[in-house]
Amino acid sequence: MDDKITIMIVDDEPLIRKAIKFELNERHEMVDCRMDDDGRVQRKEIEVTDTFASGPQLFAALNDPLRPRPDYLLVDMEFQGEPTGGIAITDRIRRQYKPLLGKEIKIIILSGRFDNPLPSETNRRKRLNEIGGVVFEALSKGANAFVSKNATGGFSIENILRAISCLERGEEYYFNYPVMLTLKEAAELYFERERASEIEEPISDEEREILLLEAAGCTAQEIAMRLSRWVETDKSIQDKQKELSRKFGIVNKSGARIAKALQYHVIDASDIEYLKRI
Repeated sequence: MDDKITIMIVDDEPLIRKAIKFELNERHEMVDCRMDDDGRVQRKEIEVTDTFASGPQLFAALNDPLRPRPDYLLVDMEFQGEPTGGIAITDRIRRQYKPLLGKEIKIIILSGRFDNPLPSETNRRKRLNEIGGVVFEALSKGANAFVSKNATGGFSIENILRAISCLERGEEYYFNYPVMLTLKEAAELYFERERASEIEEPISDEEREILLLEAAGCTAQEIAMRLSRWVETDKSIQDKQKELSRKFGIVNKSGARIAKALQYHVIDASDIEYLKRI
């Protein structure tokens, strides 16, 4: 088994690239990894093999058959003013470079965007939505970890080592403190918004019955026939369906109406009596 973990760094700040490479290589840093068959914790040395100032430089290296692919990529999230440049690189890595002999490149996003606390309510929710969206997008594109550039106490190489150690021990994701705190707040805000999601205008019993029949597969004409006690016509049913779409704030489509009715608990799936196919 290899006794080294290799890293490539992509950051458009020369000082950051040089500092990380110097710290990891000159200090011969080691990280704890998985236990071996005898229950002993394996330790591996970290080696930065290459550093790059841009995505194209990185991909040129990865496409070179004479250069081995790294175990890890440490990628800055912001390149030359592009706030999600690192996410674009991550996305391309995952799409273009399949695991080689079962080995997948693990990707650590390096960023300073998450460091500042959120002490006041001024634009707080907007910022949480923005940062939370970035984190969730990066995870969906295949990032494994987020490490802060300016963690508590200043820039610390230990955060990078801790991320690698956690991933080597089998954890799927790692976040250091500032990122973890922001992500926690963003997630709480997201779920709070979902819980508070209520329709502003009331839905009548007649409208609810229209939704149940529509969910069961009835056309406007069939709904009108079934609701004949209200002397409905298929035209008036269509008008009511448009009104429901307006209340839900969606395009006037049957599937969207049913989905929103289920989301807002206007109807319940167990109440839908599906029509049998003839």
